[in-house]
Amino acid sequence: MESLWRRDADPVPTTAGAPRAADVVIVGAGLTGLVTALLLRRAGRSVTVVDAAGPGALASGGNTGKLSLLQGSVLSRLRAHHPAGLARAYVDANREGAAWIIAFADAEGVPYTRRTAYSYAQGRAGAAIVADEAAAASAAGLAVRRGRPPAGEAVPFPLVDAVALDDQVAIDPYALVRALTVRLLAEGGAVHAGIRATGVRVFPQVRVLTDAGGIAAGHIVLATGTPIVDRGLTFAKTRGLRSYAVAFAVPGEVPDGLYLSVDGPTRSLRSVTASDGPAGARLVVGGEGHPVGREPSESAAVGELVSWTRAHFPGAEPVTWWSAQDYESHNLIPFIGHLPRGAGRVSFATGYGKWGLALAPAAALRLAAEITDVPWRERSPWMRTFGTRLTVPADLARGGRENAEVARLAASGWIDAERRSAPVPRPPEGQGVVTSRGGVPVGVSTVNGRTRAVRAVCPHLGGVLTWNDADCTWDCPLHASRFTPDGTRIEGPAVTDLPTEPRRSRRRADGDRGHLREE
Repeated sequence: MESLWRRDADPVPTTAGAPRAADVVIVGAGLTGLVTALLLRRAGRSVTVVDAAGPGALASGGNTGKLSLLQGSVLSRLRAHHPAGLARAYVDANREGAAWIIAFADAEGVPYTRRTAYSYAQGRAGAAIVADEAAAASAAGLAVRRGRPPAGEAVPFPLVDAVALDDQVAIDPYALVRALTVRLLAEGGAVHAGIRATGVRVFPQVRVLTDAGGIAAGHIVLATGTPIVDRGLTFAKTRGLRSYAVAFAVPGEVPDGLYLSVDGPTRSLRSVTASDGPAGARLVVGGEGHPVGREPSESAAVGELVSWTRAHFPGAEPVTWWSAQDYESHNLIPFIGHLPRGAGRVSFATGYGKWGLALAPAAALRLAAEITDVPWRERSPWMRTFGTRLTVPADLARGGRENAEVARLAASGWIDAERRSAPVPRPPEGQGVVTSRGGVPVGVSTVNGRTRAVRAVCPHLGGVLTWNDADCTWDCPLHASRFTPDGTRIEGPAVTDLPTEPRRSRRRADGDRGHLREE
């Protein structure tokens, strides 16, 4: 399905022809890439942006459009193991990024509304988290207040306690992406869709390697969600998270605030008005987040959101649903800066933890400052703090648990595939199954009436893929690479497609029971 923001939107304009060499070549036309490109163009650099799918095709055009400095329980989680200065720097980064977006929206006429954001508890156990978040947010410089929403606010769902922050923003994220792209093109930048980057080269010349050939650059920025090269082992320092959202038509009252629960199951709510989103839906409900490729049934997760909303908003009917993916660093602070072993010519940003509307422009500000050699003393203090933060034992423990789980899944995926030998019955519509053919995992799926078989091994580090029955994709449970049913790479650290396989199936007709067929 398509996100509410993209569903009926006009296509975003891009640059025709082959990409040209530039002072800076940016891989990825999401918020990070587009804001970085615009900042660099205004600093006098020539800029070329390339993206396999086009501007805002993934997380930047598929989030909930909540631009808030109050982010669930992020600050209390961060403060539990890190000094107050790091939490304050995190808030300052979000504040500067949000301020840039708001100023840009004002200048370009992108509509938005001001709202009160609430981090709320659904049950008594969550009230302690609310208290911790209120304390951490206040210490980090946010003017929060504790208590329930005002009596006039329509809150028909469970809410026993909350911490609130006024003057936050609801916006259409795809309208923002479109405005950024149009402005960048008007100021002489280039944005190319349909160009997939497959790597970078630093010597003898800095180049982005793509399926359309190399592109020479003075500097490269990887704004790809997670880096598409393994220098620095960033894939082992983050985890990929996928969340779902459903847009509803609702006949009754809907809440005006921006709501995010601090206890499970996570629920994120925002209303949609003519001033901050497209027509056709009045409420967006998100949640059911999970590590990519590790959910038994993603369609069941979507069903949970629909059931929950109908239970609390009588008459609510789904208009569309979608999902988006982001990456969370083990210490909750984004990675922004030079990529290791890149000779100072390759930069990247990742680890926004689902808060890219503010953190992506913040990352762009730091990347642009580094590329244009702004002196350290003239950069925002949060940039220096991010660059010198310490890894504490809790970060190592969190990373250790995640990488132990990756190792377990790497082994169990191959073992589980061996338990189901080819051929297998044709999967029902919208379903996929992993089987073993000659010791090699093969994924067989049926989508839109067509059954396909692909090699179900992630080309990144060899993880056995799992079937996502909501998005109808093959997902890697190790480091979150994703592929279409025919094997085309969508996102993640993998850069190549899955090889296709001939499909072996059992004929289902009685007269042909057990007969094998190659397709």
